[in-house]
Amino acid sequence: MPVNIPPLLPEQLLPVKGLSLGITTAAIKQLKRKDLLVMVLDNTTKISAVFTKNKFCAAPVLVAKKHLEDSKLAVRALVINTGNANAGTGDEGIEHAHTTCSELARILNCQAQQVLPFSTGVIMEPLPIDKIITGLPAAVANLREDNWFAASQAIMTTDIVPKALSKQINIQGKQVTISGISKGSGMIHPNMATMLGFVATDACVSKILLDKIIRSATEDSFNCITVDGDTSTNDAFVLMATGCADHDEISNQDSIEFKQLQLAISEVAVELAKMIVRDGEGASKFITVKVEAGKTKDECAKVAYAISHSPLVKTAFFASDPNLGRILAAIGYADIEDLDVNAVQLYLDDLLVAEHGGRAKTYTEAAGQQIMQQSEIMVRVVLNRGQASKTVWTCDFSYDYVKINADYRT
Repeated sequence: MPVNIPPLLPEQLLPVKGLSLGITTAAIKQLKRKDLLVMVLDNTTKISAVFTKNKFCAAPVLVAKKHLEDSKLAVRALVINTGNANAGTGDEGIEHAHTTCSELARILNCQAQQVLPFSTGVIMEPLPIDKIITGLPAAVANLREDNWFAASQAIMTTDIVPKALSKQINIQGKQVTISGISKGSGMIHPNMATMLGFVATDACVSKILLDKIIRSATEDSFNCITVDGDTSTNDAFVLMATGCADHDEISNQDSIEFKQLQLAISEVAVELAKMIVRDGEGASKFITVKVEAGKTKDECAKVAYAISHSPLVKTAFFASDPNLGRILAAIGYADIEDLDVNAVQLYLDDLLVAEHGGRAKTYTEAAGQQIMQQSEIMVRVVLNRGQASKTVWTCDFSYDYVKINADYRT
């Protein structure tokens, strides 16, 4: 079961003025589940997005990027399907992504270039385009501003629980709403992006500053999570600002208003990212890996990901086995030049585990095991060679991870 994700209630999710969501069952993979989502945006909306860096990226990623790069018209709609990734599908996949955009544009009376497509699911299987085209009218007929809860369900694949969050802040004396949803459970590894994430706000902000916000939010959130080290072919994070809140446009990055909005959006993105790890396939433990006192952030990240990706480390956490030499081994192969292992300190929560190149004199196996039995654990590595740091969130590997991925297509 997901690790410490509180139950999500529909009333916790707040409408964003200028955006409506419609959901339907298109039976793309399963006959009875919601699997097609349409988001329709006011023409005042500004949009920024980041996509997977996987070279084998999916057809909808290619089409969405091209529409964002080439079109001088405002994006009016997003269409997201689950059950099929439309990745590894060649020219036919591109054609199907274009067909999806064209059909939704016809229904909404806009241009195909104003529609962005997104898909998630099984790779290298043809997209059932007829089912999507058939389902689009029902999704549009279902459009409502308060459909965020249903939308969070509609984008799930192997997720056990929906992931969504809303937040409100005050800008210039006016209420501003931020709502977001994300999906992801396996094939999670940061190289932006690591899942599907959609965050919207009714704030009025310039496109230049919206681009700055998404870059910083991505770096602080979705690029700090890993479940299994696999970067998906389909991932994207989209940030939308409808401009419908009743305040002056934010155009100065040094302003209090910009810093307020940037912080609030980053906080939403961080929580959505953590939910993905907490719902990692088969996860039973949520693990924070913090590497401190490095020369650079990059070397701290190398150490953090070496620990977070190690199957030996992750299975030890699942078993609550304080076989913590595995963590030292991961630090050692993280390819940090001139690393003085005698200077490194390793902690579990506040328990000093290792220093001076070996087990700390004050460490006991019983104390280590007590912490390993917790559902949430902090691994802290102090390199003692600089001022940089990096935090990564990950989970353990359980028997269920193998079962879920072995049976993924059945």
